[in-house]
Parts: sequence; structure tokens; C-alpha cells
Amino acid sequence: MAITRELLIDGKEIGAQSGRTTPVINPATGQMYATVSAAGVEDVKRAVDAAQAAFESWATADPSIRRAIFVKAADLMEQRREDIADMMAGEVGATRLWASFNVTLAATMLREAAALITAPRGEVLTTRHDGDLSLAVREPLGVVAAFSPWNAPVILGTRSVAAALAAGNTVVLKPSEVAPMSAGLLIGELLRDAGLPDGVLNVITNDPADAPEIAEALIAEPAVRAVNFTGSTNVGRIIGTHAARHLKPALLELGGKNAVIVLEDADVDYAVDAAAFAAFMNAGQICMSADRILVHESLAEEFTAKFTAKVAALPSGATDPAAVIGPLVNTDPGQRCGLFAAQRIAALVEDAVAKGATVLVGGEIEDAVHPATVLGAVPAHADLYGAEAFGPVCVVDTFATDDEAVAMANDTDQGLSAGIITENGTHGLRVARRLRTGIVHINDQSVADEPQAPFGGVKSSGYGRFGGRWGIEAFSNTRWITLATQHATYPF
Repeated sequence: MAITRELLIDGKEIGAQSGRTTPVINPATGQMYATVSAAGVEDVKRAVDAAQAAFESWATADPSIRRAIFVKAADLMEQRREDIADMMAGEVGATRLWASFNVTLAATMLREAAALITAPRGEVLTTRHDGDLSLAVREPLGVVAAFSPWNAPVILGTRSVAAALAAGNTVVLKPSEVAPMSAGLLIGELLRDAGLPDGVLNVITNDPADAPEIAEALIAEPAVRAVNFTGSTNVGRIIGTHAARHLKPALLELGGKNAVIVLEDADVDYAVDAAAFAAFMNAGQICMSADRILVHESLAEEFTAKFTAKVAALPSGATDPAAVIGPLVNTDPGQRCGLFAAQRIAALVEDAVAKGATVLVGGEIEDAVHPATVLGAVPAHADLYGAEAFGPVCVVDTFATDDEAVAMANDTDQGLSAGIITENGTHGLRVARRLRTGIVHINDQSVADEPQAPFGGVKSSGYGRFGGRWGIEAFSNTRWITLATQHATYPF
């Protein structure tokens, strides 16, 4: 029997006012896994009104109480690890490894948010007025509209609300229609069970066909004072446009066309392991996944032989919990089975091969699983050259000089993450300084996240930063406050 879930508004599980529901489809089987309430515009207003009503009391609540809620929510999340893994498998076909990693990192994010609640924020400023006290203080914005994606649902659902709540805001979260439970309702329920007051976090789910209307209505609500969105660049442009039209700040973490650069002083065996992880973890469905592996020509033959052998041996399967390459997820409302996502990847590969690329490793689609695929010699006019693959395919290319490697890595409209594999840290740092990405890891690959670090991209990968004090700054305003300790004199 399919699971049934309702909206979470003002601490209560309630159905949409229209009574409508929408299915959640298992990408591995194409069968219905759950049904969730399909919110309408009237439900958006209910959620925002609840968040606005809860704002003042949450913003002024005892910091030690707020901190304890986040710590307890992290503990509850870890206690429910196996249930969450089952949920992620049903919604997005997640492997056990990927689901467990989601739980671990999301729990760490909650604990980091707890620490941020009592971290210093603000400065004492100099002033020319004798005896005056001049302060710059951080204060919460109000209601935050948050949009979370499906691909790392527990991590990114948690990230979309953690810093905003820690800064003293209330939140209305609209998770992806693909993973409405693990990217949204789960987060709300855990925090509620940990003691979060009613209305502080509200979660609305919707039918995919209604997504544009729901998003626009949420951002347009007068009480909403800021927006954050994680997802594709195309949808991010729409969200950013709505936010700008209403003069509301937006934090956008969007797609990437990420590269791992293997310099001539790299350890080849380590580079092979790093590149395989970067390209194929979660079947390449990570915004930081490496679409491009750029290898110095002196190492190319050895690297390519070892890399293709490793990739060819990666376990795969639509329902195998031990698989590295699991089923792909499709976001087309009419074709939710992962088979269609696999066919999208296959079309990119076929286009590249037709235009001159070579398949170094690959195979045929099996159910919703596209095999791990490595291409060489992909020309600039192939679709895959510029498009984010978001699947288990990468391109190996070679370079002769650092200048050439940098030019190749920067030859994209996006700029999220990069990895540089080298045994010479100063060499790696010289190259890193020239890359146009928001994140770069020296002697490591492109997929990494820590909740205390500034996370975000440049160019078409978005703007603003999640993580640590940067997350608090993104969800708070700076106010100037002065206190005169003696009466001032005025010219008239």
C-alpha cells in the first residue's frame, strides 16, 4: 500500500484545501511509492501566514532552547537512518551508501546550525561622537521561502532551512515534486518532533504541473522576505527573476559543468580513484559531479587504461542496494520513471559519438540504469560539451600545459566546483587561483561539502553562499544602532 502524507502547516499535518493529491513515483520501477497533498495558492498563503505569526517569538526565543532543538533533531535523524534510507530508495532510487551519507551530513548540518545560534554576530564600530556606542548587528529577515531539490534530498532539504532557522527566521519549504518527503516533509517532522514551535517551519507539497504557479505565489507573498533555491540553472533563472521583481534577496545554488584536473605531478592511482568517485557517485546526479576529467598528456595513457578498467567494474542495478550506479531520476511530470532519464543520457552520448567522440567505456540501458560511460575526443559542437550531464557519463581529455588546462576548465558558462590532483600543493594552488569556480579542492576531486564552509558558485552556477557564518549572513540583515550616552548639541 502506498504511503500517504499531508502538508505540514503550523505544526499540523493537514490536507490541501482543494483535497487534491499527487503521486510520488519510484524511478526504478515506475510504480507509485506514495501520495502527497497537492497544495494550491490558498495553501501557500496559509503556510506563509503561519510562518509570519510564529516569527517574532522564534526570533526572540532563548538561544539555548533553539540550540537544543537542532541538536535533538540531529540525533533523531541518525536514529531513523534505516527508515530514511528506505524512503530515499522509494523516492529517488538511492543506494544505501548514498542514503546513509545523506543522513550523516544532514545531521552534521543541524549540529553546525545549533552552534551558529550562539555564535557571535555583529561588531562594535568606531564613532566620532564622544561617549556614543555604535553597533552593527545581525537580525533575522522574517519569513524565508526555501526550495529544495531531489538529488541529495535529505542533505539539501536540511541545508535549505538550517541556516535560515538558526538566524531566527521562519521558513516555508517547497521540496521537489520528485522527493517531497525526504527533501521536505521528513525535515519538518524531525524538527517538529525535536521541539520546534508550531509555524516556524512549514512544508508544502504540490503536483508537478502546479510548480510554476506555487513558486511564483510563494515568492510574491508580502511576508516572504528572502528566497533560497537549489536546483537547475534553468529553473534558478526563473526563481531569481521572481525574487528580483519583488525586491527580495535570493541565494541560488545551481548546476555545474565541473572538471577534475590531473596535473603532471599527480599520483595516477589516486587520481583514478578520485575521478571515479567525482564522476559516478550517486550515478553522477550531484551538482558537483565531474563531467570532465582533464589529464596531462604525459599521464594520459596510464590514467585512461586504469580509469576505464575501474569504471567498467563499478557495480550497477536498479534495485541493488550495494550498487554504485543506481537508477536515474526523471523530472518530467508525464514520464517519472527513471528510464526516460537514462534515455536522455543515451541521447547525449549518441549525439557526441555521431559528431566524432569515442566511447571508452559504456553499454546499453538496463531498465532505469544507464551504464557508467566514459567518452574521449568530444568535440565542441556536441551537446555534451556544454550541457551538464547529471548522469553517469564523463569525458576524458588531455592538455599539455597549465595554461591549456585552465582554459579548458574555464570553457563553460557555469562555475561551481573543481578538483586538482597533484602531489605538489604550491603547483595546485597556482592553478586553483586561475579557475573560475566558487569551490576548488587541491589534491582532491570536485564532490565535497562541509556545513561550516562557504558553499556556492559563480557565473551561471548561481550566487550567495550556504554554510557557516556565510549562511547566517545570507539570511539576516545588518542594522546600524547607536546609543548616545550624553545629550548631543545641534546647530539649530
